[in-house]
Amino acid sequence: MVSKTAGQAVARVKVLSGGSWIDSTTDRWSEVFNPSTGEVIAQVPLCSSSEVDRVVQTAADALPAWSETPVVERAQIMFRYRELVQANFEELAQIVTREHGKTIAESRASVQRGVEMIEFACGIPSLIMGQCMENIARRVDCETIRHPVGVCAGITPFNFPAMVPLWMYPVAITCGNTFILKPSEKVPLATIRLAELLVEAGLPDGVFNVVHGDKEAVDALLVNPTVKAISFVGSTNIARYIYETGTKNGKRVQSAGGAKNHLIIMPDADLDQSVGALAASAYGCAGERCMAGSVALAVGDVGDKLVDRLCEHASKMRVGATDGDAEVDMGPLIAREHLERVEGYLDIAKGEGATVALDGRKAETTGDGFLLGPSVIDQVKPGMRLHKEEVFGPVLSVVRAKDIDEALSIGKDCEYGNGASIFTRSGWAAREFKRHFNAGMIGINVGVPAPMAWFPFTGWNNSFFGDLHIQGTESIQFYTKQKMTMTRWFESGQDSHHDPVWKTRAGGK
Repeated sequence: MVSKTAGQAVARVKVLSGGSWIDSTTDRWSEVFNPSTGEVIAQVPLCSSSEVDRVVQTAADALPAWSETPVVERAQIMFRYRELVQANFEELAQIVTREHGKTIAESRASVQRGVEMIEFACGIPSLIMGQCMENIARRVDCETIRHPVGVCAGITPFNFPAMVPLWMYPVAITCGNTFILKPSEKVPLATIRLAELLVEAGLPDGVFNVVHGDKEAVDALLVNPTVKAISFVGSTNIARYIYETGTKNGKRVQSAGGAKNHLIIMPDADLDQSVGALAASAYGCAGERCMAGSVALAVGDVGDKLVDRLCEHASKMRVGATDGDAEVDMGPLIAREHLERVEGYLDIAKGEGATVALDGRKAETTGDGFLLGPSVIDQVKPGMRLHKEEVFGPVLSVVRAKDIDEALSIGKDCEYGNGASIFTRSGWAAREFKRHFNAGMIGINVGVPAPMAWFPFTGWNNSFFGDLHIQGTESIQFYTKQKMTMTRWFESGQDSHHDPVWKTRAGGK
């Protein structure tokens, strides 16, 4: 819910608590920009810790009734929600483009991936079932069942305003938990519309709530003892902080961080196919995604041809305002300060001895927003900042390797471990890569090996902190706790009182 009062320049975003949209009481507000134009399109409250605590209590009050609601009824609400999101699909995609700057095609794709998570949640009744076994000992039966964890919270990033929140709360609430979502203060509008649709789907008051804010709001969720589980997606430094602070306060935490994804191009690769996939991986969503391919590992003598083809391909991409232009290939970055940060890496590259083969600052762009064209940086060496640090922008570094063993060794030294891909016609090379590359999500002739809803988002190393990943059946395990029940019934008073599970064999052995 976004409201505008008389004399107010832009609309102000509200808080969802207990099924009602309420005005924040904070005196701190942040501006929401349209990155395509640089214009302020809304104001978002930076909620105080006391506001957050009140919303947490609302979620706690709703938990007993919701957790006792049959899982089939919970899933039925998800079915209705899925239909509402589909009916408002184009509106949601347009909101994502307006507040984030994705092309409309990218926004539609991201909303669709979110819809798939709702569909996954619709199937939870068949996935949440426990196990049972009769006669594990004489006349003793054993069963396991899953219970909701309790009040859960999600803290989401700016780069996928609809998709990443949908990674979290559909599963959490269908498993019987109540939920508090704190979206990025840079992109709250898609979350607001998704929340309105969830209320319309018939979700009981207080089961799903939305707060806004910065570190104060995050810390309030991390230390509040009523919150039992935290899901997070963002940069590695913050992901580590979320994990350490949350676990120290007794919470379950799944915390996905940053990445430096390597794409290996073998000498036998189909270069046209490979260049198209590399460009889509590196420059899709303006490089603002944790699955972006940011390092091309050119093996053998393919490097020069690869760089030439990449520069030729990237220089033809149309870069401009996405809000109102469906033909643009790449849109703006999220904010002016982020644009300046990414541009700074091009100067860093030159200072470290790399070659800026294509400078995105010189690209022709249309519009007045936070625009930067695609860049290709050649002769990047392991150890350079361009190779080690997550740029989170449309910058592709090219590292040379003499053979696949050296390429695998370079990947092994990377502190991150989200995704990696290889482009080759060789089954042997693909197998070696799949088995040995130091990352949790692997692609073979696939530029962005991001899993669909039914598989976990399995980042490794400093790309993920926790034990149970987002998406797939691991997400159900994360949002539930298991209870084991052992049952024994006596036929008569003459039955032995000895525990048949702990009996010993003859002779005490």
